[in-house]
Amino acid sequence: MRIQRLDALDEISATEWNTLVPARNPFLSHEFLSALERHRCVGGNTGWLPWHVVCRDGRDRLLGGAPLYLKFNSYGEFVFDWSWAEAYRQRGLAYYPKLVGAIPYTPVTSQKLLLAPDQPRPDETLRALIDFVREAGQHHPPLSSIHWLFPTSAELEPLLERGFLHRLGCQFHWQNPGYRDFQDFLDTLTAKRRKNIKRERRRVREAGLELQVLHGGEISEGQWRTVYGFYRSTFQRLGGIATLTLPFFLEIAATLGERLVLVLAYHQDREVAGAISFRDDTTLYGRHWGCRADFDSLHFEACYYQGLDYCIRQGLRRFEPGAQGEHKIHRGFLPALTHSAHWIAQPDFRRAIADFLKRETPAVRDYARGLWEHSPYRDEVTLDAPALVGPA
Repeated sequence: MRIQRLDALDEISATEWNTLVPARNPFLSHEFLSALERHRCVGGNTGWLPWHVVCRDGRDRLLGGAPLYLKFNSYGEFVFDWSWAEAYRQRGLAYYPKLVGAIPYTPVTSQKLLLAPDQPRPDETLRALIDFVREAGQHHPPLSSIHWLFPTSAELEPLLERGFLHRLGCQFHWQNPGYRDFQDFLDTLTAKRRKNIKRERRRVREAGLELQVLHGGEISEGQWRTVYGFYRSTFQRLGGIATLTLPFFLEIAATLGERLVLVLAYHQDREVAGAISFRDDTTLYGRHWGCRADFDSLHFEACYYQGLDYCIRQGLRRFEPGAQGEHKIHRGFLPALTHSAHWIAQPDFRRAIADFLKRETPAVRDYARGLWEHSPYRDEVTLDAPALVGPA
C-alpha cells in the first residue's frame, strides 16, 4: 500500500478520483474541487493550500483518498476554533498552519475519507490514510493540529481510536418520508405553522414575484453575471469576502449540470434575487443567496419553500439548507447534530481542549433536544427524532 500527497487535484484524473465519490456528491467531485483551485478560490491568497492524499495498492489501483488543506486562518470552515487560536497566541505559540479535511466554504456532512468500492480491506485503507496524515502532520511541516470537519458518524470511530477529539455542532435539516406534493407536507404541520407558511408564500405571489428553477446547463452567462452580483452583495452587506469567483460558477455549472440548482426570482421581468443549491442522488444542499431588493418573505420562498418543493418533485430524501438559523424550525427543518474530529499536537492544549469539549458536548445535545420541543409538526406525526438529532 502506497500513499501519495497531491499539491493539486489535477495531479489525478477526474475519472479516477470520481470513482471514490459516493452518491454523485457534487462537493467531493473532481469537477468542484479542481475548479476551486483553478480559479484561485483556494490557494495562498485565501489561506487554503491543497494538501490532498491518495492511497494505492501494489498494482497502482486507487484505494482511497482525502481532500485536505493546509490552513493559515479559520475562515470558511463553519467549525469555530478562533478561541483556540487566540489561546495559542497568548501562550506565544503558533496555531497556524493547521491541516483540515474539509470541503472549502461548505458545511456539509459527507464522507471525507473516500474509499474505492469493491476493495478487499476498506478498513485497512481508512486507517492507513488517517495514520499517514497524522504522521506527516507532525513533520512536514510540524502542525499545531489536524481537523476533520463534517465527517459522517461512521468515520468518527477510526478517528477517535487514533487520538482525535470529538466535537458536536447543530444544524437544521428536513427529511422527506415520501410526500406526494407540497400540500401533503403542509398537512403534517400544526395549524399555526401551516398558516404561517401559506401566508409567506401568498405574500410573494401578491408582490408580483415569479420564481424559476434552473439546472447548471440551463443558466445563461448573463444570468450568472446577475446572480454573481447577488452573491457578492450578500458578503458586502455582512462584511465578508466573496471568495468564489464568477469563472468558478460558470465552470461548475457546465461540469456539474443537474447537480447545480438555481432558483431565480423575477419582478416585472427583471431578476431580483437568486438562491444557489447543489444536489446529489439523495439530498439538496442550500448554499448561497443574494438579492438586489428586499421583498417580504422572498428569502423564505427562494431558499426554503422552493427547495422543499423541488425535493418532493425529485424524490430527494433530505434538504440541508446551510449552517445555523433557528428560524428554519418553523418552516419544517429540525435539529441535526454534526460532527468534527480534532487532533491536537501540544499536550497541554490537548488536555485543555478535551476538557472544554467535555463541557460543550452535553450543552450542544441539550440545545438540540430543547429545540426539538419546538417542532412544527403535529403531535401525531411520527418522525425519527434520534436520526435527526444524531447518534448518542
